[in-house]
Amino acid sequence: MIHFVVHDEGDAVGVVVVEGVKSGQTLTGWIMDQDKDIQVQAKNDIPIGHKLAIKDLANGATVIKYGVDIGRTVAAIGKGEHAHVHNIKTKRW
Repeated sequence: MIHFVVHDEGDAVGVVVVEGVKSGQTLTGWIMDQDKDIQVQAKNDIPIGHKLAIKDLANGATVIKYGVDIGRTVAAIGKGEHAHVHNIKTKRW
């Protein structure tokens, strides 16, 4: 079962595509461009449609999703943690 999708292995986050992701659960992700699977352990409950960090990100790091810079972290985000508006902000403002 695929729990999250990633566009390219250079991305920092994947998007959860199933309901009910719980902390401690081992998740399987599909990296589309390379057509390969990865596994990440969820560190938080993550709602469908929200992002999951697939690598550790330092405070102030650029976040890449679907090959695009979507902003910067405003707090460190560990691999497997929920990545959303509480810890990622746009660079535009």
